[in-house]
Amino acid sequence: MRAPAAAAEAPIARAAAEPRRLLPRGTLVHAFLILGVLIFALPIYITLIGSTHDASTIGRGEVPLLPGAHMLDNYAAAWWEGGGGARTGFRVPVETMLLNSLAMAVLIAVGKIAISLTSAYAVVFFAFPGRMVFFWLIFITLMLPVEVRIMPTFAVMVNLGMVNTFGGLVIPLIASATATLLFRQFFLTIPDELVEAAKMDGAGPLRFFKDVVVPLSMTNVAALFVILFIYGYNQYLWPLLMVSDRSLETIVVGITKMIGSGDAQSPWHVIMATTMMALLPPVAVVIFMQRWFVKGLVESEK
Repeated sequence: MRAPAAAAEAPIARAAAEPRRLLPRGTLVHAFLILGVLIFALPIYITLIGSTHDASTIGRGEVPLLPGAHMLDNYAAAWWEGGGGARTGFRVPVETMLLNSLAMAVLIAVGKIAISLTSAYAVVFFAFPGRMVFFWLIFITLMLPVEVRIMPTFAVMVNLGMVNTFGGLVIPLIASATATLLFRQFFLTIPDELVEAAKMDGAGPLRFFKDVVVPLSMTNVAALFVILFIYGYNQYLWPLLMVSDRSLETIVVGITKMIGSGDAQSPWHVIMATTMMALLPPVAVVIFMQRWFVKGLVESEK
């Protein structure tokens, strides 16, 4: 009879010996995460609030914490008219800049994915002399950032007459060694039995690529599209160098040109409204493709 009693007393003794937790497990971690989110969101909130006030309020150095009454006026002025410093006279509507940035980001992302898919497919599934040499030549370009090769690339664009053209904005940026490497690593995981089965079924290289390889790569494509879209959308140095035509201005470069230098007065209420509208496309892409993006990064087959 004593043995069951001792067994019943054992969990009670262990519970008494364990120290009591003042906070539930994970509370401290969540508190740090919430603090990080608040620190990250504070500048965005201040920009959003500033975009609802008039120029005189911002010009006095006041940054209210509550929305003002000029939100519609500021956003309408930015969207249809644009605005800039008195010294620069920059005045391009946000509508134009946003469409240019969207088109540039989409074309860069689609172009990078298309070229990377085909180049990785050729390196993995075709046995031709020097294929690994070509792959390593592609891989070495990862060591050359845009700033290193920007002047030779610009000279090529000048010789081709592509300065101040939309093609000049997009074409030099669509090659991607990173995406080629990622697709190559994924293609190497495709079983040889699947390749042999496709051959026995009479599938040629193009059909195998279209019906087997591309569908299997869709999660990778979705994840890379999000990354490459934001990469193209945030381009600053290349559009600044390539474009002087106001009709081809991008939103990231346009925001900096709206800021007056020296003693010039900057229309901060319009600049903040422009900044908030510039945030919308990448945020929308991330939210819309979040499920595919996460799946493409953590899928067990990779």
